Amino acid sequence: MGVYAYEHFLAEEEKAEVVLEGEIVKNNTNEYFLPTSTTGEIIHHEGYSLSYSETHEQAEWVAYELKKSHLSSTNYKRPYFEIDEAVKTGAASWRNYKNSGYDRGHLCPAADRRYSKLAHDETFLTSNISPQEHQFNSGIWNTLEQKVRYWASKYDGVFVVTGGVLKGNMKTIGAEHVAVPNQFYKVLIDNNSGKTKMIAFLMLHEDSNKPLYEFVVPVDEVEAITGIDFFPELEDSLENKLEASKSYKYWSF
Repeated sequence: MGVYAYEHFLAEEEKAEVVLEGEIVKNNTNEYFLPTSTTGEIIHHEGYSLSYSETHEQAEWVAYELKKSHLSSTNYKRPYFEIDEAVKTGAASWRNYKNSGYDRGHLCPAADRRYSKLAHDETFLTSNISPQEHQFNSGIWNTLEQKVRYWASKYDGVFVVTGGVLKGNMKTIGAEHVAVPNQFYKVLIDNNSGKTKMIAFLMLHEDSNKPLYEFVVPVDEVEAITGIDFFPELEDSLENKLEASKSYKYWSF
């Protein structure tokens, strides 16, 4: 179980920034940082884990570690999308997206799993996609994905949790009624660069020219609207302090 040596409280104007120093004594980072599942259907693949929501025919979250060593410029041939046979309730078919007007938006990007062909091709399982408007997918969402890779390189690894907010009134597409989220989120934790820190992004499902930092919210806010506990393995008082902060002071933009 994790052991933290001590904690610091740093004030930034009216906001409190919480930084923890020390180390977590646990070998498998991916197991340690997995969020809770509201559906009870967690699936582990080689390169990522996910919690599948049969009601919405997509993952409520996809989680994976992105280390500097994972980053590669290798260009594998883009495979066809395949139904994820590991989903016991039955993953949605890629055919739901055909002529829908929406992209098959990767939650774990293929560009994050180029370190092997297997890991790359796994990102084309239908459990890893969500309907995204093309301008959003190729625009502000892509910009955020690139920034995550930058941080993974700079901090020698981040742990990423991402998905659509599967709440409220949503459009659906296809015969299986795949939900179209109105918002998407991405939550990161860095425990590799000496100071444990978190950051969360919450975006409306629309194109935007705003700078990324304007989408930063407390992790608590994403938890409140999704019902997901993102870092349940952290000691409660430390988790609460980190997740309440929306400061991005220690994340290089």
